[in-house]
Amino acid sequence: MKRVFVALATAAAALVAVAPQAGADTVAYLVNVHVRPGYNFPNAEAAIGYGRTICDRVAAKMSYARLVDQVKADFRTADYYQGAYLINQAVNELCPAQIWQLRQSAAGYTSAPSVLRR
Repeated sequence: MKRVFVALATAAAALVAVAPQAGADTVAYLVNVHVRPGYNFPNAEAAIGYGRTICDRVAAKMSYARLVDQVKADFRTADYYQGAYLINQAVNELCPAQIWQLRQSAAGYTSAPSVLRR
């Protein structure tokens, strides 16, 4: 009986040691970003590479306002939502460990009011 218990405990420990960790989902990121109009990444590698630069900037504690401004400038857009969407997708799918840092950086952020044209 003791041998069976030891064997089961050893097997359980081995399963825990090789269990996959929650982490990046590059496929979800690509589906949500690479095929979306407006970013015009030349290929999947460029999209992933850009997303990882966002992760690096968040990890370096860049302010959310500055990050949004940089993404908007990189894609030559004034559209806050286009920039914020890309940031959100990159952090959620490529570096979920940085979600807390992004939330801290974005706390209290308000975008500039948009001008409505008729």
